[in-house]
Amino acid sequence: MTIPIFRPWYDQREIQAVTEVLESGWIGLGPKTEEFENRFAEYIGTPYAVGMNSATAALHLALKVLEVEGKEVITTPMTFVSTGHAILYNNAIPIFADIEPDTLNIDYRCIEQKITNKTGAIVVVHYGGHACDMDPILDFGIPVVEDVAHGCGGSYKGKKLGSLGIMGCFSFHAVKNLATGDGGMVTVKDRSMDARLRRLRWCGIDKSTWERCVTKQRWHYDVQELGYKYHMNDIAAAIGLVQLEKLDQGNARRREIATYYNECFADLLETPVEKEYARSAWHNYVVKLERRDELIAFLIEMDISAGVHYVPIHLYSMYPNVYLPVVEKVWRKLVTLPLYPSMTDSDIERVVGAVRSFQ
Repeated sequence: MTIPIFRPWYDQREIQAVTEVLESGWIGLGPKTEEFENRFAEYIGTPYAVGMNSATAALHLALKVLEVEGKEVITTPMTFVSTGHAILYNNAIPIFADIEPDTLNIDYRCIEQKITNKTGAIVVVHYGGHACDMDPILDFGIPVVEDVAHGCGGSYKGKKLGSLGIMGCFSFHAVKNLATGDGGMVTVKDRSMDARLRRLRWCGIDKSTWERCVTKQRWHYDVQELGYKYHMNDIAAAIGLVQLEKLDQGNARRREIATYYNECFADLLETPVEKEYARSAWHNYVVKLERRDELIAFLIEMDISAGVHYVPIHLYSMYPNVYLPVVEKVWRKLVTLPLYPSMTDSDIERVVGAVRSFQ
């Protein structure tokens, strides 16, 4: 059987949780979503968390709440296109900064070079689950949105990723550490931002359907501004509650595998690093080598999936192509190898053996 790069870690608990929601008759935005939001906010260490249907939606609305229209938003090109798209959805201008060659995270020194009087926000991406060096970035005094799509459960200097900036945006896509099939979350500290996020995710309506069902004035609501259909549903939230219980255990298994890979590949490849300020969530395991494409083709022949995360988004034709020397050099070496909690020891040895046999 082919070993995939990613695989969600599901068992009977998720099946039972979904069954209970289906049998309850309430599957939309409801009590399970509220419970998941509360539990997730407690886990991350923020007062509020707002469930979304994707991380893309989370990023879109986080920047909308910051009112960045017409402003510049500094971010990294070493990310999935949603990070850049969310800036464009808000009619803002993406400004790409270069990255650190070892962590592949945005370099705070390069951020500083890009700041102007038009800068409205900074979006950092904790690549692979490894924290960006947040203190110097926060010291710039510009609102920072954390893209934590890779980083659920990771931390920076003992604080959970998603609790450091003004808002944190999470992905619960099928390949992520906490996977609900699809979904997202915004963690937020400010009460008024929380309230606006809740309106914006539900077409601008000031009360959710569930809220109307548990109050006396069930039918009445106001529409205060133009919003979107971005909210989470209770099926995804029920899965999310189980996945949250399993998250630390799953991340610990990821760490075990990554540590073993590092030991096995140390003499062959440039392996991922973990800085002293970070505890990585180990969403993906990315090595660097000159013969990247040859290794990927070789592994596929061995029924082992491998990929590239990512083609830098400033190289796509719809984005302005700026020259970033570190990105230009590093991305051509990247290979993502299989990493997920349910990997068996024999799966791991197959990957190790295949990589070591590559010549």
